[in-house]
Amino acid sequence: MASNGTTASVKQFVLDTNVLLHNPNALFVFQENDVVIPFAVIEELDKLKRQEDDIGRNAREVIRRLDRLRAKGPLTNGVNWGDASPQAGAAASTASNGTTGIIRIAVSDEARPHAIADDTKDNRIIAVAWELHDKGERAVFVSKDLNARIKSDALGIPTEDFQNQKVDADRLYTGYVTVSIEGNLIDQLYDERMLPIEPIHEALAANHDPDDPTLPAEPETVLPNAFVLLKDAQDENHTGLARRLADTEHLIPISPPRKPIFGLLARNVQQTMALDLLMDDEIQMITLLGSAGTGKTLLALAAGMAKVFQEGRFDKLLVARPIMPMGRDIGFLPGDKDEKLFAWMQPIFDNLEYLMSTRGAHGQAADSHTNEQRIDKLIADGKLVLEPLTYIRGRSIPHQFMIVDEAQNLTPHEVKTIASRVGEGTKLVLTGDIGQIDNPYLDSSSNGLSYAVEKMKGLGVVGHVMLQRSERSSLASLAAERL
Repeated sequence: MASNGTTASVKQFVLDTNVLLHNPNALFVFQENDVVIPFAVIEELDKLKRQEDDIGRNAREVIRRLDRLRAKGPLTNGVNWGDASPQAGAAASTASNGTTGIIRIAVSDEARPHAIADDTKDNRIIAVAWELHDKGERAVFVSKDLNARIKSDALGIPTEDFQNQKVDADRLYTGYVTVSIEGNLIDQLYDERMLPIEPIHEALAANHDPDDPTLPAEPETVLPNAFVLLKDAQDENHTGLARRLADTEHLIPISPPRKPIFGLLARNVQQTMALDLLMDDEIQMITLLGSAGTGKTLLALAAGMAKVFQEGRFDKLLVARPIMPMGRDIGFLPGDKDEKLFAWMQPIFDNLEYLMSTRGAHGQAADSHTNEQRIDKLIADGKLVLEPLTYIRGRSIPHQFMIVDEAQNLTPHEVKTIASRVGEGTKLVLTGDIGQIDNPYLDSSSNGLSYAVEKMKGLGVVGHVMLQRSERSSLASLAAERL
């Protein structure tokens, strides 16, 4: 094995196939430690490379990167990847002194304990980690497959999930803070239409309890575009709502829209926050989290339809969803692309029909067309575009109001791919519920939506709100709370 000149403290990280499919950059994030790729992983990548989806693309990308490393030396001996990362400083993660480990392909036919004697792909991959561990190496098996981690751990092998792109889902950024302050400051906010941020930060620091394990170690701060729920310390009925204006040291007062936005009015304070961000043309990216029925998709669609069809601020409304069924897949669907797409986009059509109806759009001019005909006309005119995310890669999307629904089923790499497609003048809205993830290799901490919330917070052109209250119906609210 090639040596990278490090000490015996170097770990041997054995990667499962799903880690590389989750993020091809996983090859380059283990700093000075060594990355070991079982030969069974290479075989699986070869089978997946022909798929015309993100899994196939990621498989091909990993193969190309390994081929570039192969030019530096035999991968069976190990190659120091050095500056071979395609995005130095972004995709790569080196040790504090700048050193890197090696990447090696394990090709030997490892002896296996009886528990994994069956000749299966998972057993062959785990056997590589078991052999290194049995020899006394500091081997760690890394997999996003929960069952593979259980099997590995049962054999006594140190086992981990891929943590590089994980966030703390229990302390995920909500987009707003609640603070108890003097009542005169609330009056000042509305009288002067502005309030300095300093007294808010002082109040947050004074109310912070460092001994509370549910709270961060440091007091909360109001990030750009974050909201503040102001409560009078002496009068609980005296309240206010404000947002920190991006790249300033001031709060501005926020009030619910006086007129319905495409027939829609906010029903709670979080929906008021969301609509404020959605209707602000200065904010280019918005993330909306919430459980079923909180209104995240409906609010985004209403704002998009108002901005495109009424104000003409954007050229078209683009709505996309990942193709990820809940439960057992029903197999191939008949018909052309549009007919196949209809089944996947039905939740979007449901919301569009509501907004197009007289119930959803009070005061709009009536015509003789049905809701379906009006939606079909918008699609035919190119003002409304419904697409699966399968077709998003490689595109440039300028001057559009773009909504990506069910974004919790995307990997961080896929969210980055989508955001990098955004052209000049486009507003991107990501919506989803991190409590309902259908992708078997993602959870509330590792999905792309949670990752985007944490990595993009605090930027002047980005806003976020976590919606908490279900407004779909009384039954939906009870079900979301109790089931």
